[in-house]
Amino acid sequence: MEADSKPKKSGARLCCVCNQNRAALKRPKTLEQICRECFYAVFEEEIHQVILENQLFKPGERIAIGASGGKDSTVLAYVLSELNRRHNYGLDLFLLSVDEGITGYRDDSLETVKRNELQYGLPLKIVSYKDLYGWTMDEIVKMIGLKNNCTFCGVFRRQALDRGAALLKVDKVATGHNADDIAETVLLNILRGDIARLSRCTSIITGEDGPIPRCKPFKYTYEKEIVMYAYFKKLDYFSTECIYSPNAYRGFAREFIKDLERIR
Repeated sequence: MEADSKPKKSGARLCCVCNQNRAALKRPKTLEQICRECFYAVFEEEIHQVILENQLFKPGERIAIGASGGKDSTVLAYVLSELNRRHNYGLDLFLLSVDEGITGYRDDSLETVKRNELQYGLPLKIVSYKDLYGWTMDEIVKMIGLKNNCTFCGVFRRQALDRGAALLKVDKVATGHNADDIAETVLLNILRGDIARLSRCTSIITGEDGPIPRCKPFKYTYEKEIVMYAYFKKLDYFSTECIYSPNAYRGFAREFIKDLERIR
C-alpha cells in the first residue's frame, strides 16, 4: 500500500461554539464539546440570563453573598462581581459567612473566604454561633452526639444568615445552591413525605414574605460545571467536607442522584 493511501488520524475536535479553538471539555449540561473561553462565556451568560429573566436584583440593592469558602459560593462571588461590573447591575455586594465553630473545618474555610475578600474586593461580615447563641457546633455535638446534628446546624445556620444579613442591612441574600442541591432537596422532601416544602424548595426566590428574601442564581447550573469553572479559572476555594456531614441524611439522596446520572 502506498504511503499516501494510509488512513489519516482525525484532527483534534474543535469547539462547537466558536469552531476555531480546540475543545477542552464536554459540558455536562449540554454534552457540547467546547473550548475554555467559550465555556466561560456561556457559563456566565446563562447565569446573567437567569438573573434577568427572574428579576433577581434591582439597581441600588445591597446583596449579601452567602460565603462558605466552598466551590459554589466562591464561584458565585466571582461571577456576580464580574456580571455586576460588566452589565452595570448597580449592586453593592458583600460576603456573609457563618462560623459554626467546627474545628478543623470552618476555621480553615474562613481563611479562604478572607482571601476571597481581598481577591474580589468585597467587604466581609462573619457571624458566629458562639456570639449569637453562646455555644459552638463542636460543643453541641459533644452534648447530643452525631445523630441529627446536621438538622440542628441547618436551622441555626439559616437563622445566623438572617441575623447577619440584618446587620448588613441588605435587601437580599444570594446563595450558591445549584441544580444538584435542589434535586437532592426535592428527593429528600418526597422521601420524608413533606409535600408542603416541595414547591418552596424549587423556587428561585424564597422568603419574600419575610424581612430578607433569598435567591439562587445557580438554580439551573450543574455542580460539575461549577467545579470545572472554578478549576479552569484557578479560583481559590476550600474543598474539604464538613467533618460531621458523613452522618447527614442528604448524603444518601446525593449518591442516589449520582447513580442515576451514571446511567443517563
